[in-house]
Amino acid sequence: MENKSVIHSLFSDTLVLVKGAGDLATGVAWRLHQCGFPVVMTELSRPLTVRRAVAFAQAVFEGEHTVEGVTARLTPLEDVPNVLAANEIPVLVDPESECLAEIGPTVLVDARVAKRNIDTSIEDALLVLALGPGYTAGVDCHGVIETNRSHNLGRVIWQGMAEANTGNPSPLSGVPDDYSRVLRAGVSGRFIAFTRIGDRLPAGETVGVIQRGGGEEVPVLAPFTGVVRGLIHESTPVSSGMKIGDMDPRIETGHAFTISDKSLAIGGGALEAILAWKKRCT
Repeated sequence: MENKSVIHSLFSDTLVLVKGAGDLATGVAWRLHQCGFPVVMTELSRPLTVRRAVAFAQAVFEGEHTVEGVTARLTPLEDVPNVLAANEIPVLVDPESECLAEIGPTVLVDARVAKRNIDTSIEDALLVLALGPGYTAGVDCHGVIETNRSHNLGRVIWQGMAEANTGNPSPLSGVPDDYSRVLRAGVSGRFIAFTRIGDRLPAGETVGVIQRGGGEEVPVLAPFTGVVRGLIHESTPVSSGMKIGDMDPRIETGHAFTISDKSLAIGGGALEAILAWKKRCT
C-alpha cells in the first residue's frame, strides 16, 4: 500500500504508527524512538493498561507522560507534525484508527495484544507487524512478534503464527510459577485504589476496593508480599474477571517504573523486523 501523507512526507520515509499505547506497545515505541524513527500511537479514550507508569497510554489521562526519558503527548491529529518535530511521541485517542489515511505510515504495528485480529489488514501499510497470537504472518500482516515469555520471546515470525494464548500471565524470571501476580476484578463496578504503583505490600493487604451499586465495596487483596507494578486508572469501569492490577514478588520498586525485559525484547523484535525489511527493499 503506497501511503504518502503530508505528515509522512515531513518526517522521514519510515513513519511508524503503533496501535495501542500499553506497556508492550510502549516498549516498541520507546525502542523505535530511541533509534530515530518517528512514532505515532493510538489509544482508547479510557485505556485499559495497568502498568501505567511505563505506558504511554498514561498521556491520555494526564496530557503527557514520560517513560525513561521519552515523552508522549496527548495530541489532536492536526498537531501531530508539531509534536513529532519536538521529538516527542503523539498519542491520539482513536480506537478505530481513523487517522490511518491522514498519517499514512510506512510501518504499522498492531500492539494492542488483543489475542485476535480486530481490524488490521496487511494492506494498511508497506510493512504491517502485529504482536502475539491472533494474527497470521503473510495473511493478516507481514510479520508477527512473539510475545510469550519463552525461548522465542521477541522473535520475528515471517510465516505463520505466534504461540497460542495460554490464558495465564507469563512467569517472571527467577519467580516461582505458582505466584498469581495478576489482580482481577471479582465483580463489576469502579475500582478505588488504596495504594499506589511502586508501593510494597504484605500478603493480604488491601490494594483497593471495587464499588458496586448500593454502596457495596468488594476488597482487592494482595495475594503475596510484593511491589505493586500496576493498577488500572480509577476512571476506567471494570467488569468481573478484568485485569485491574499487577504485583511483583521480587520486591524491586524500580521495576515498576522501568520498561520490562519482555517489552524491550518485543521492541527489539519490531526494530529487527523494520531494519530487515528496509534492507530487503534497498
